[in-house]
Amino acid sequence: MRIIAIDPGFERVGIAVMEKLSGKESLLYSDCFKTPASSTFPDRLLMIGKEVEKLIRKWNPGALAIETLFFNSNQKTALRVSEARGVVVYAAAKNTLKIFEFTPLQVKIAVTGYGRAEKKQVSQMVKKLIKVGENVTSDDEIDAIAIGLACLAGVR
Repeated sequence: MRIIAIDPGFERVGIAVMEKLSGKESLLYSDCFKTPASSTFPDRLLMIGKEVEKLIRKWNPGALAIETLFFNSNQKTALRVSEARGVVVYAAAKNTLKIFEFTPLQVKIAVTGYGRAEKKQVSQMVKKLIKVGENVTSDDEIDAIAIGLACLAGVR
């Protein structure tokens, strides 16, 4: 099974394309896609949509794994991230991908075994569970890989 995993955002979008063959997960591609702060919000959403659709065409995944939103105290940011998430889900649905959604708790449990794990712990475990290039340093990119691992592990 090949999936595209997304850690949604409007400034930074973590992206991972992963595959599970013969019981072994592999990372085919990952990136932290950034939109310029100087762009309008609608233009940033358009950029995200185009990037996700480009990657879907290139990698031909069968599913999207995406994190559900954790609402913090900044409601304006949460709403904007929600809109960016909607663009990603739309692109996946438009391309007939199965859509799997995971809470941050599910992702942390799948990767570390502990639902209250810190970002550093998640990052360390991701790097132990799957071969990740040395240039992968962005939290958003690591989070996308973690979301992909949760999906490929069959977490529900």
